[in-house]
Amino acid sequence: MPHDNFSCGVVAMDLRVIVRPDVPKEKTSGGIILPDSTKDEKRFGATKGVVVSVGENAFEEASKRSISFTRPEPGDRIMFGKYAGVRFEGPDGADYLIMNDEDILGRLEE
Repeated sequence: MPHDNFSCGVVAMDLRVIVRPDVPKEKTSGGIILPDSTKDEKRFGATKGVVVSVGENAFEEASKRSISFTRPEPGDRIMFGKYAGVRFEGPDGADYLIMNDEDILGRLEE
């Protein structure tokens, strides 16, 4: 089920998870704003985000391996592989990623 704060227009199915990656902060180097190509590389290199939707079969294998495992739920902050998932733009104009459950590396306790 999608998280109420985000409207990505897609619901995760089966083993998939939809994540809204964090938007990296714009950095300057000695007062010089980095070119757009550098910003894109950093944007798509993000490895943290918020779970928006979790498929009905996601994390079943992990649950079988450990009785103490709790699957990430919408609203949880997570860390994922740098090149994980497929990017798409939601109707709200934000970037989202749809990825396999195994691409999520951990839950952030912030």
